Amino acid sequence: MEAIGLAIATELPLVICDIQRGGPSTGLPTKTEQADLLQALYGRNSEAPVPVLAAATPGDCFWMALEASRIAVKYMVPVILLSDGYLANGAEPWKIPAEDELPRFPVHLRTDPQGFMPYQRDPGTLARPWAVPGTPGLEHRIGGLEKQDVTGNVNYEPLNHERMVRLRAAKVSAVLQDVPDAVPAGDPEGDLLLVGWGSTYGAITAALRAQRDKGRRIGHVHLRHLNPLPRNLGDLMKRYKTVVVPEMNMGQLLWVLRAKYLVDAQGFNKIQGKPFKQSEIEAKIEEVLS
Repeated sequence: MEAIGLAIATELPLVICDIQRGGPSTGLPTKTEQADLLQALYGRNSEAPVPVLAAATPGDCFWMALEASRIAVKYMVPVILLSDGYLANGAEPWKIPAEDELPRFPVHLRTDPQGFMPYQRDPGTLARPWAVPGTPGLEHRIGGLEKQDVTGNVNYEPLNHERMVRLRAAKVSAVLQDVPDAVPAGDPEGDLLLVGWGSTYGAITAALRAQRDKGRRIGHVHLRHLNPLPRNLGDLMKRYKTVVVPEMNMGQLLWVLRAKYLVDAQGFNKIQGKPFKQSEIEAKIEEVLS
């Protein structure tokens, strides 16, 4: 986490892949868990938010790694990508994409020293300019000490510190313009909404299909962007009478959703080093709707 803090302070692009397994310490090194979400969201000293993404399937790991890299480069910010032991040891048929199917995120390097300032920000992304280290006229200080706005000089002034903290937070919030709206699978409104993330995708999807075949009015939203969350998520959850959050921890996404949206969501938690079964998700659905 110290490396992440340094990347935040210097506002450099970095992708950190966290493949979660049962803990703490070495814990269950070959078993799966989803218990690092709050650490990814908040596990740093001071006010230091970062974008957090999560892959849903083995094949999705490729695309979410690209998405994490794109956000890191565009916003000049470290990004955490969450996977877990179930995904890391899993497999699925996956078509290797052609080069022209891959998203482009070119790096625009500053080369003109005229008027250069290390922390002069892009108005749309709040990203600072990117220059090749050592380019004559574009040199600047790097390191974890607080920088002065625009100049990049080391600065301990209280108002400057508050401004820089708020700017870094606003830059992460600006990522929301690249986060697609949440679109539920299944019923667009109804009696129950399942909200998941990570490797719970397969079990939830299969349970949703089986329960809708029985006439249940339920939907499923699977979150790949966990910070910032989709802008329409709060309104979407209001379309359902009950929200259930299955996750392999003690309720970390549940805690975030209840705090942010004041929704009376229920947790469905499993912490056994094993993924959810379809039958377990179906049993929970029937328990809640009975």
